[in-house]
Amino acid sequence: MSGERSPCLSRIRQKVFISKACGPTSIFPDPPRSPSLLSPDMGCLLALTLAYLAHLLPATIGSERQLHRVQHGPCSYTFILPEVDHCHPLKDFQVTNTLQRDSPPEVKPDMSQSKQGRSQKDRPSWQERKLESLESAMENNTQWLQKLENFIQENVRSGMEEMKRTAVHTQTAAMLEMGTNLLSQSAEQTRKLTDVETQVLNQTSRLEIQLLEYSLFTNRLEKHILLQTQEISHLNDKNSFLEQRLLALESRYGRELQGLQSEKQQLQELLESQSRLVGQLQGELGSSTLNSTLLQRQQAVLTDTVQKLLAMVNSCNEISNVPKEQPLSFRDCAEILRSGVTENGMYNIHLPNSTQTVKVFCDMKTRGGGWTVLQHRRNGSIDFHRGWREYKMGFGEPSGEHWLGNDIIHKLTSSQEYSLHVQLKDREGNEAFSHYDHFYIDGEENNYSLHAEGFSGTAGRTSSLTHTGTQFSTKDRDNDRCTCKCAQLASGGWWFEACGPSNLNGIYYPASSSVVRYNGIKWYYWKGPSLMATMTTMMVRPANF
Repeated sequence: MSGERSPCLSRIRQKVFISKACGPTSIFPDPPRSPSLLSPDMGCLLALTLAYLAHLLPATIGSERQLHRVQHGPCSYTFILPEVDHCHPLKDFQVTNTLQRDSPPEVKPDMSQSKQGRSQKDRPSWQERKLESLESAMENNTQWLQKLENFIQENVRSGMEEMKRTAVHTQTAAMLEMGTNLLSQSAEQTRKLTDVETQVLNQTSRLEIQLLEYSLFTNRLEKHILLQTQEISHLNDKNSFLEQRLLALESRYGRELQGLQSEKQQLQELLESQSRLVGQLQGELGSSTLNSTLLQRQQAVLTDTVQKLLAMVNSCNEISNVPKEQPLSFRDCAEILRSGVTENGMYNIHLPNSTQTVKVFCDMKTRGGGWTVLQHRRNGSIDFHRGWREYKMGFGEPSGEHWLGNDIIHKLTSSQEYSLHVQLKDREGNEAFSHYDHFYIDGEENNYSLHAEGFSGTAGRTSSLTHTGTQFSTKDRDNDRCTCKCAQLASGGWWFEACGPSNLNGIYYPASSSVVRYNGIKWYYWKGPSLMATMTTMMVRPANF
């Protein structure tokens, strides 16, 4: 059969070992520059085939295996050749190429010539046929490989172009997205930089304005310092002149100064003796004041006794055809003054529309007298930070510090029209007053609301009393218009409204204290918040007196 192969050739194909060492090559080699040239891989394959054919004959003759190395360009090939001592061709052996279906048909040799040649030289004719068959197969393989290479190059070129287009599209989309992101980031950064620049400009403008102000202030200070320096220089000159005159006067009037010094010492001794005498007199004055107070109390007791005696006498005396006279009673100090009493002191008054008798202090000297005292402070001996009930009933002694009582003030001032007189004195001895032509307060049901009109006086250009209708407040009953509880903050009981400009019932601080306190005695429109009052008096008398 034509498809049978020589067993020796099959053994040769199975046993030939090829070692190839080449430089770096590409999976898809570049196409050849011209159709007539082969690629490097085709060249390597051709060199392999030629080397095999060139060494086939000596290898079949020898009895030992041989190694042969072939260098082709960057490739090196090493061949291990088989033993062919006992290989003989078959009678009907024929080399075929079943894999290459497009190979040209083999030419059958002439039998007559073959027989002649075999008789002449049997071995060389077989090797030549074999060589020709291999050359034909090699040529077919070369053609087939060229077609395959052309097909692969075309496919690779189209695939590469498609991949390049895809990569270009992908890269273009990525670049566009990156560009968009960069543009948005650039816009955001630009906006931030604009904001920062605006802030920097504003800060710079403020700093420039401050610097200009500082410069102007520095210039004024420099001018002021220059003027002060000139003034100091002038004063130094004047001082030097005065020192020279003083030295001249000292040298001229030295004896007179010594005489004056001795007189000064004598005067100091006299002053000390007078000071001791004044101290003794002050002590005596204090004791006299106490005696005067005792005398006033005794006078009040005597007055009460006289009134009681008069009442008893009037009740015992009966005159025919004349009705019995009522005992003497006074509803305020003005009536007592009209009865002929002209001395300051404590007296009993009978409240109108009431059976209640109240002991009050009457001022018979100030502005015509006849004043019924409602409140008096002079030394801080009485605590005025009290509750609602105590301010309602009154506390203290009428001869000293006291509050007459809101119930009594209401009953007294609501019986007829009264005027209010407020007398003030500070620690420097300055005195002032505030006068109100009409004054009264409501009853407890209206929280003793204040009503005062017709201001005049020297204690301020305007009234320090709160507006008409202001209710009375204490520490345990808050009726002011402030959430801060003025009676707790300012101390005492008063018509506070929203803490207001006055409080004559605040804490009494001694004249030696120089600290301004909010909870002290206050009459704002006279001395402002710095008032340090040492005496206050509130008193009323009839408006038509």
